[in-house]
Amino acid sequence: MLTYLLVLLPLLGGLIAWLIPDNRVRPLLLPIIALPHLALSLYLIATPSIKVPGSWLWLDPLGKITLLAVSSLFAVCAVYGVGYLAYRQERSNRVLCLGLLVCLAAMSLVTLCQHLGLLWVAVETTTVSMAPLIYFNRNARSIEATWKYLLICSVGIALALLGLLFLAYATHVAHQDATLLLSDLLEDARLLNRGWLHAAFIFLLVGYGSKLGLAPLHTWKPDAYGEAPGLVGALLAGGLVNCAFLAILRIYQICLASVTELLFFQQVLVVLGLLSMAVAAVFMARQHDFKRMLAYSSVEHVGILAIGLGIGKGALFGVLFHLINNGLTKGVLFLSSGNIHRSYGGKTTEIVQGALTRLPWSGGLFLAGFIAITGSPPFSPFISEFSIISSIFVQRQYLVGGLFLLFLAVIFIGMALTVLPMVMGRPRTDLGKSDYRDQLLTVGPPLVMLLVIVWLGVWPPEALLQLLKDGAAMLEVRL
Repeated sequence: MLTYLLVLLPLLGGLIAWLIPDNRVRPLLLPIIALPHLALSLYLIATPSIKVPGSWLWLDPLGKITLLAVSSLFAVCAVYGVGYLAYRQERSNRVLCLGLLVCLAAMSLVTLCQHLGLLWVAVETTTVSMAPLIYFNRNARSIEATWKYLLICSVGIALALLGLLFLAYATHVAHQDATLLLSDLLEDARLLNRGWLHAAFIFLLVGYGSKLGLAPLHTWKPDAYGEAPGLVGALLAGGLVNCAFLAILRIYQICLASVTELLFFQQVLVVLGLLSMAVAAVFMARQHDFKRMLAYSSVEHVGILAIGLGIGKGALFGVLFHLINNGLTKGVLFLSSGNIHRSYGGKTTEIVQGALTRLPWSGGLFLAGFIAITGSPPFSPFISEFSIISSIFVQRQYLVGGLFLLFLAVIFIGMALTVLPMVMGRPRTDLGKSDYRDQLLTVGPPLVMLLVIVWLGVWPPEALLQLLKDGAAMLEVRL
């Protein structure tokens, strides 16, 4: 029953948010819903799950890891949203608050789904609920970004639906009961028709890969991340990406059970991952728009996740750890970048200079987030990326490892050429005054996330490590 509350609580909050008439009071509902949701999530994660045979909703270790990443990020963003929306009283935030809470309900449902059809519905709901939020600024560029996001993600999710139909038909051809229940598919995977199974995996990977943002399916990201408020960008990069990746993990589980499709799926993941890192390296060089830079950083890190999953074995622990680390670090970067954008009234390096002088807290957080996201110690992304890289070389995948390190180096230099001029030096003298000032509600949340990233990098709790090991065990080959 408590698992259902993960979905019902934010849905109820969304209904209340729609009914509240006051534009200043409405954002307070975000943390009022998000913090109990996080507490409930932590309780369910710590409590051993009892699987009911045939159940469509169940929280397994992979779902717990994704729920932890999503719920914790949303809670921090919800607190930040109160301070951020206090500066955005020129337009109604009713749709924004409703969309955020509906999206939290959909993301929670994604983590619970053990039925691939219901999982598809939940992922599609996240797509639809986030679209109006990208259009929050209501200008020509934001509507263009919204339509591109909807078009590409909807085409991708339609391809995923075809993949599900092929998967169900594979059970029918094999004279099994047609089903999309994950436990049944895992049990009968070796009996399924190989041709239809192969087609299903291709369509599912392309479909959910477009939602994930793997190159060349990433083209919606720079526009959507660049035009959405920092609050929404953080949830796109650290919330929706994690949900799409969980859907791919479910496909990976079926590949493991089928045996014959695993190598093909792994090779495609490695190729798409390297392509994503290459695209990020090219477009991040001399990138003047720092929010678009963060979009290409997201492309890079979904590429890292794909490579780690494709490598398998020891990299799986690093992949699941990186799922959490990337979401939290992107939260630091997007929330602090939202503060900088609000103060400067622009998001290009021609306008934004000397952020450490004008906004010491936000500028410092953005600089620290850059150091963390590029895999530097003592931040936790260093641990997860090192786990993936070391596993690549342990398995003697020297070409993959060499390209991986090359792209990391190019991306680090490209990001540095954008970030350092932004935060160093002095602001332009012709820059107009702004009503934005760093306050507790706008710098406290990203600061908390930064401290968590340091904590996870220096002394990760044993309970989290055990959860990651349990999740990795679900993705390991059993002979």
